[in-house]
Amino acid sequence: MSGAVPHHVRQFTPTAHADITRPLPVEAAVAIEINGLGYAVMMATPTDLEDFATGFLLAERLVDAASDIHEVSTQETPLGWRLMARIDRRLTDALVDRVRVRLSEGSCGLCGLETLEQIARPLPPITATLDVPSASIFTALASLRPHQPLNATTGGVHAAAFCGPDGRIRLVREDVGRHNALDKLIGALARAGILPSTGFILVTARCSYELVEKTVIAGCPLLVSISTATTLAARRAAAAGLRLVALARPDSALEIGAEAGA
Repeated sequence: MSGAVPHHVRQFTPTAHADITRPLPVEAAVAIEINGLGYAVMMATPTDLEDFATGFLLAERLVDAASDIHEVSTQETPLGWRLMARIDRRLTDALVDRVRVRLSEGSCGLCGLETLEQIARPLPPITATLDVPSASIFTALASLRPHQPLNATTGGVHAAAFCGPDGRIRLVREDVGRHNALDKLIGALARAGILPSTGFILVTARCSYELVEKTVIAGCPLLVSISTATTLAARRAAAAGLRLVALARPDSALEIGAEAGA
């Protein structure tokens, strides 16, 4: 499964042009099926799909741990990819209930009373304590670029990185979708037996409430974003006790406090 494919393009400047071949990032439909039930169709880069499935199921709270996922298989089709997961039978009732809710949702993904209640659902409080000096955040930022090979090739994908308290990057996943990149990272951590509470997550994207929720559900105490955080992201982070750092650049960063989401 390749994350990029060559494409014929015309490169031009104010004074000249040339026909060249340049890699474009792959964006494909990925249909997620759980225990034979269709659950979601995501637009994603079809790499690290087992990590993606694991992280997605954890973020959706359909499983409690990676060990609840007994099998993940993939199938490429003319229309995209099928990602088929088999989870523990004891979780079937919750899965069926969630599928019913998703079927009642509107096309915008945020329609209907049940969906609004889902957005405001309580998040588990962050219980892990981790001392991450400011210098460690800048260390991670400075060393991230070499860990983004797909972005270096295409210039068009997001990354989510897991970093130790010293700022050393331990694991990175990439995708055209920022949420997908984080799901892949969380899934990779779970499959490797690495506790998210032992480090922090760095994302190359705007920090929306979904990224905050995925980080909190994973149990990671610090989320760093190179772009800004939204007001809802700030509120949700403060409510859960997540340390949130945004607009993290090589020479400065903003720590978003509780009042930022008021």
